[in-house]
Formats: sequence, structure tokens, C-alpha cells
Amino acid sequence: MPPQRPAAGQSVVAQRIADTLRQLQEHVAITRRVLHAGDSLYQAGEDFGSLHVVHSGFFKTINQAADGREQVVGLHFKGDWLGFDGIAAGRYGCDAVALDTGEVWTLRYDALLAACARHAPLLGLLHEAMSREITRDRDSLLSLCTLSADARVADFLRYWAESMGQRGLRNDQITLRMTRAEIGNYLGMTLETVSRALSRLSRDKLIAFPERGRRDVSIPDVQALHAYVQRSLTPSTMLQ
Repeated sequence: MPPQRPAAGQSVVAQRIADTLRQLQEHVAITRRVLHAGDSLYQAGEDFGSLHVVHSGFFKTINQAADGREQVVGLHFKGDWLGFDGIAAGRYGCDAVALDTGEVWTLRYDALLAACARHAPLLGLLHEAMSREITRDRDSLLSLCTLSADARVADFLRYWAESMGQRGLRNDQITLRMTRAEIGNYLGMTLETVSRALSRLSRDKLIAFPERGRRDVSIPDVQALHAYVQRSLTPSTMLQ
């Protein structure tokens, strides 16, 4: 069955996710797994055998540094795939951990490849998912290399809000599933730097906090956050 056009009021991303889940359900054996905050989906070093698709909830991927510290290397929302890093080496290269209660669909990799051979559109879906993962990694690296601390935090909030909106969820008020320390870890800055950046963004009316110290963040205008990030990309920083 060919991909369907987005229903009225449904974003292209939401329709793409719905099409992907539908095709997987029709052509591949799926194991549904419910995880709660802090649960590991898989850990670095485990034998690779399956890919996973987020059906609901939020997940982070982390690497362990030599000194035991955790480094957050990725955030994953509904429709995102997990486990691509295990294909080449035969072992997962990082930990995947639930940030809240969520469900993943686990697909045996050999069964998925067999299904792709029988149903060619599945192979296209797999390649597209890999391409999006590469693009996210590139964008994350560019953010670290070209944006100031305040702009990195703004871009992080923009990405989270846009991801919610694309999935048909409210994006003018988001609940961050990460502590400020985890956000700093992901963005390459200290907890204190994250807190100062959030305070400045709040002072500039780009965001607001309904309750002091809570993880709820109000974003009056997501496009204003995007414009703020774009203004920070001066020619001098982009050429460095």
C-alpha cells in the first residue's frame, strides 16, 4: 500500500510516522516493550540483534566515558529508531534509556531484512530512518561548533518543541524529561551555564516558567526561538 496523504490537520512527520508503524505492523513480527523512566532498552557492548522504534515516550542514548561519567549523545521521540550503531560492529555502541514511561517496538534485524526483500518499500523506510539519524548527528555537531551557550539552549528547546508539534502534540508548553545537568551534558556545558542561559531566555521573553524550579517550559512563539538561533549564526562563527 503506498504512503497516504496527511489527514487534515496532520503534519507530514506525523503521517510519515503513522505510515512507518503501519507498514512495520503489516510485514514484520513486532515485540512491544513498555519501559519506565530509568529502564534500559539495551546497553553498550550487548550483542546486536534487533532494531527498535519508539512508539511512545522519550528516550536518551548515552555513552560511558573512561572515568565512568555518562555522556548523553542523543534524544529520541515517537517514530525514531534506536540501535543503528550496533549493525556494523555486531554490538550496541551506547546505552538506550527511557526518560519516562514509553513503548518501543522491537524488530529482529534478520527478520526486518527478510521483510525488506519481500516488500521493497520497507527498505526505503529503513534507509530514510538511517538518513535522518545521520542528519541529526550532523546538526548536533554543528550546534556544538557554531552556537553560543544561550543559542545552544534555545536550539535545544526549539528542537524539542518542534518535535512535539510535528507529532501532533502541544508545543507551546513542554515538559522537559531531563534535568538541567543532563541538558548541559548533552549540549557540552555546565549545569550553571544552562541555568544562566534559561534565565536570559526567560528575561528576553522567549520562554517562561509557569512554576519556579519545575521542568515545564512555556514557549510563546517557537519561530521566535528559531529566529534567535539564526541571528547567533554570524559569519565569523560559521567560518571558525
